[in-house]
Amino acid sequence: MKLATFNVNSIRSRMGILLDWLAANRPDVVCLQETKVVDADFPLEPIREAGYHAVYCGQKSYNGVALLSRAEPTGVRFGMDDGGPADETRLVCAKVGPIHVVNTYVPQGRDIEHEMYRYKIEWFARLTKYFDRHFTPRQPVVWAGDFNIAPEPMDIHNASQQADHVCYHVDVRTAFAKTMEWGFMDVFRKHHSEPGQYTFFDYRQKDSVERNRGWRVDHIMATRSLAAKSTGAVIDMTPRRAEKPSDHTVLMAEFDVGGIL
Repeated sequence: MKLATFNVNSIRSRMGILLDWLAANRPDVVCLQETKVVDADFPLEPIREAGYHAVYCGQKSYNGVALLSRAEPTGVRFGMDDGGPADETRLVCAKVGPIHVVNTYVPQGRDIEHEMYRYKIEWFARLTKYFDRHFTPRQPVVWAGDFNIAPEPMDIHNASQQADHVCYHVDVRTAFAKTMEWGFMDVFRKHHSEPGQYTFFDYRQKDSVERNRGWRVDHIMATRSLAAKSTGAVIDMTPRRAEKPSDHTVLMAEFDVGGIL
């Protein structure tokens, strides 16, 4: 099973890039974030024509998640279910084949003094409880998406200058690590221990792609038994080098799911 994650930063603006990538790579599951479109305007037909089912929840100009899959997904759920803000446009969960997939667009946080940063830290704690309610670490679960977190110094091109950034501050990395302790492994890092591997390149930094000045904030995590079945992972820079790209690019992992019930 090939599973990918891609923050498209407006799906309607990136449809050509997305469809070209789907045709070239034929993934089984794709987690999309920042679709930025209300459900009535979601571009469903070209995705169907490409051979994919799609479940999605979005809003105009902001947020939005979607899950594309070659097999029809089951058990689809959107948002948190703990009585707090549901954030349906930030989380979609479904089972595809033998794998439970949780696709998240974690709040960015704005500034470490802003209330949205505190909300981001709380969001990770709520997500940990979400996993507790719906799964066990023994199940084959993938948690993927734009987490807005660079876990380690090697995940940023200039980490020494980013101590107070909302995607690297010690408090949010601690919150993220606690969610990881629920039972997840970083699939990309299983296969790539080297620095300089990034999924996000800021539009505002001139020649950020050419100079490799990026952040690794998009992730595919898997429960340990499933991570053991991962056979590879890659950051594909092709979508980021396309004309009028998203500021993120695609991360894809492959799993040998034979024998998983």
